[in-house]
Amino acid sequence: MITIYTSEEARGSILRRQNALEPDIPNAVKASLRRIFGMDVSPAEAVDRVLRDVRQRGDAALIDWTRRIDDVSLSRLAVDPAQISTAPSSIAPELWRALELAAERIRAFHAMQPVQSWESGALGGRLGQRVAPLRRVGVYVPGGTAPLPSSLLMSAIPAQVAGVDEIVVVTPPGRDGRVPPIILAAAAAIGIEKVFTLGGAQAIAALAFGTESVPRVDKIVGPGNLFVTLAKRQVFGIVGIDGLNGPTETVVIADESADPAWVAADLLAQAEHDTLATAILLTPSRPLAEAVQTEVARQLESLSRDEVIAVALAGQGGIVITRDLAEAASLANEFAPEHLCIATSDPRALTDALRNAGGLFFGERSFEVLGDYVAGPSHTMPTGGTARFASPLNVLDFVRITSIIDLDEGTIAELAPTAALLARAEGLTAHAGAAEKRVNQ
Repeated sequence: MITIYTSEEARGSILRRQNALEPDIPNAVKASLRRIFGMDVSPAEAVDRVLRDVRQRGDAALIDWTRRIDDVSLSRLAVDPAQISTAPSSIAPELWRALELAAERIRAFHAMQPVQSWESGALGGRLGQRVAPLRRVGVYVPGGTAPLPSSLLMSAIPAQVAGVDEIVVVTPPGRDGRVPPIILAAAAAIGIEKVFTLGGAQAIAALAFGTESVPRVDKIVGPGNLFVTLAKRQVFGIVGIDGLNGPTETVVIADESADPAWVAADLLAQAEHDTLATAILLTPSRPLAEAVQTEVARQLESLSRDEVIAVALAGQGGIVITRDLAEAASLANEFAPEHLCIATSDPRALTDALRNAGGLFFGERSFEVLGDYVAGPSHTMPTGGTARFASPLNVLDFVRITSIIDLDEGTIAELAPTAALLARAEGLTAHAGAAEKRVNQ
């Protein structure tokens, strides 16, 4: 069952943001940490120990931590390129065609993003920007019991469009100690040749510091669990990161015109990801709210991950009755969700009112699941309210912008006295002298 709230009740519960990096740690996780480390440690402390060890011992530490955490003994870290090249033949032909279609649309979308160098003489001499791709990028792909080939495509293709020289993929081993064939097939679909059987904080450490087998990268992208996210936070500054992605989330704004069965299906699809996933409906229509509530209960009975969904809906899900669509938009802006879906009679009418979201899905036929796989934009989007200031993963995440300053004599003569004046106001006489010498000479 999914609960119906008033706006005020929701503000104090499901719409109140928690710190995704400091969640309540389940007892099972605490027990697992105690088993691995031989004492009680917090997730952040555990990650710090893994990072330090990998930095000091390299491959040996990676093998040790994979054995201790994943219960997998690795004989080698790198996946044999022959396994990647033959992976497409190990999956169903229709699944291979699906990977190809998704890759084609993701590449076409990001190729349209305007990213270019420029120079102008409008301010005297030549000023501009040089845009250059990063040299090497690491892509973390969640795997293990639930391999996510879509995350590989969504993270690596924008990097390829940007012109990144080398892409290194890390992904956890499955229960058999191998990378799932569907992940390797996704790598083959876009020409990725370097894949390593590594997950968790140790994988982030390997990419950040480099080891005998794993090359050091310039930036790490891709979603992961709490330990991956904490590791990314700790290595930021040593390498770049795309963001600190928490559990996934969807907010749906709907009116009486929406199909209750479709809205319920969208909420259930989001809750299916994780017990910490968020799925919220904002609507001024109580009849719709009650119909969606009924549909959620009915559809849940036939779903394979019903237990996960039930926990997510009980913890972070809900239906909120708003005064009108304007209040629904205001609540959505305050929450700043990863995905914001508009299921109203005129979805575009809310365009100007909606400011904070990773992705806007207009209309019931532009449902969020399409965005997860084949629509085109990367599904790696800001979570935890960071859509107030952050963007989805895109081509700009994989380039560096260098400013170009090449001024002519007239512009220098005009600007130097002003620079000197400002420098002396700041007490920086050497700065002022450097400017004044140009003018005096």
